Amino acid sequence: MIDVLLLLAAYLLGSIPFGYLLVKWVKGIDVRTQGSGNIGMTNVWRVAGAGWGIATLALDISKGVLAVWLAQHFDPTDDLLEVGCGLAALIGNVFSVFLKFKGGKGIGISIGVFFFLLPPESTVGLVLFILAVLATRMISVGSLLGVTGMALMTLYHQKGLTWFSGLALLATALVWYTHRQNLQRIMNGTENKIGKKKK
Repeated sequence: MIDVLLLLAAYLLGSIPFGYLLVKWVKGIDVRTQGSGNIGMTNVWRVAGAGWGIATLALDISKGVLAVWLAQHFDPTDDLLEVGCGLAALIGNVFSVFLKFKGGKGIGISIGVFFFLLPPESTVGLVLFILAVLATRMISVGSLLGVTGMALMTLYHQKGLTWFSGLALLATALVWYTHRQNLQRIMNGTENKIGKKKK
């Protein structure tokens, strides 16, 4: 019974739409009607300013950390429970019960989940993210390459498919799915770049 409650708690934690709530509080508007329409850090930064964008990222990361920490705290020997809570939190972020099962793109919460569960692999992903953003000036490219690199390193270190590498692959697939519009803009050459003002 405790496992079910922890999974539900992880989903509800992931579902908390901090970006939406912060912009609503600061600006009195629905961030989903502005910019890209996303509730994550990048769009909150664009709509409400850098400080609130960073706050959104920090809170999203915290959701992921807390979800897997709770699982580890109640049963530190159950890897499957940790993985399940991490996945539940990620699903909650992307399909939030508080936003009619719509939500963010899963990047911030993935950082929290995977840096808690897989620090070395996540560090590789972070390095790839930074290099890709420096090379392309596109956050989306960095996010996609970072999460993919993290998943591949997890497969390598875990020597194949395990609960942890399976979670990494599922998270990667979900992040690529949530970035499908970004991928289309990248192919069309219209994706937003850091430092480039919209006409």
